[in-house]
Amino acid sequence: MTEDLIHLGLIDEDEIVLDEGALALALLDHPGVDTAPYEDLLEAVAIRLEAVAGHATSARERADALSAVLADEFGFEGDQQTYDDPANADLMQVIDRRRGLPVSLSILYVSAARRLGWTANVLDVPGHVLVLIGEDAAPVIVDPFRGGILVERDQLAALVMAASTGSSPAVRHVAAMPNRAVLVRLLLNQASRAEQAGKGRRALELYARMTAMAPAYGPAWWERARLELVDGDVAAARSSLTSLLEITREPELRHRVTETLASLVAP
Repeated sequence: MTEDLIHLGLIDEDEIVLDEGALALALLDHPGVDTAPYEDLLEAVAIRLEAVAGHATSARERADALSAVLADEFGFEGDQQTYDDPANADLMQVIDRRRGLPVSLSILYVSAARRLGWTANVLDVPGHVLVLIGEDAAPVIVDPFRGGILVERDQLAALVMAASTGSSPAVRHVAAMPNRAVLVRLLLNQASRAEQAGKGRRALELYARMTAMAPAYGPAWWERARLELVDGDVAAARSSLTSLLEITREPELRHRVTETLASLVAP
């Protein structure tokens, strides 16, 4: 684990700078690469955004400016052709390719807005990720994956309703994601795709990064333990399950973890 990753796990939620955190995560897979060009690009986006709409006051004006700069001028858009490419959740490659997943593109939008002191948050919508600009009276929602277009209330309601059909539990509301949760979402995208591709050890490495960066996120410990067992490392799995037992207060999960621990015999 690098110092940057450990640092992300130790600092308070509000101290996390999303684009810097995402770059630190990407750097783990590109050791030795100079991050200066990527940092310069992020700064260039903010400078251009300020030039275009530095004095904008309404959420709608700011949302329009974000779309104009990030999508129209810098060319960032959703990768609809190769959506499951792991590069779409690696911020360095997202910047190189100008393509990404909803969550990685949302990080760019939110981070650019925050550099100008605007209020912006990544919005967790069932099956998707959007960006909320502004607060209070007239916030605006945009979809970075589709070029930063505005998402009207009826469209948002349709997304929520679609996620509540069938066997899925009813969704009552959508919420802004904490910074650490956004970065976890990036890693989850990579981990799930790695396992689908049969790369279990790569997935295990990504879950290990999650537990270092977000030690209070229980599901990552469970998945880490599962993959450690697949890898035949019973001692590591026991350690991960013990860590999970220390952070969770959910009775059912605690019972499940306790039973699993009891079934494991250290070599």
